[in-house]
Amino acid sequence: MAKTKKQKETDGAYLLKLVLYVIVGAQWLFIKNKSGGQIPIPFGVFIGAVFASHEHFQIDRKVEYAVLLVAMFVGFFSQVGLFYSL
Repeated sequence: MAKTKKQKETDGAYLLKLVLYVIVGAQWLFIKNKSGGQIPIPFGVFIGAVFASHEHFQIDRKVEYAVLLVAMFVGFFSQVGLFYSL
């Protein structure tokens, strides 16, 4: 019988990955039209969800989705992202 060795992620790599998910998840696209209305689109969450779904270590996917969700709300209220006026 062959023994399988599980790969472990280092603490530094895990912390760096969480920081990157916070930065990516906080990105929004704010589209402002001529009448003054604003349409916010959380494009960073979509990009982060794609990265999280293709992650090698699948055990931490729930934590990554939670970090993306919190970062999304922080980015919305702090107005982080791209602004585009029509």
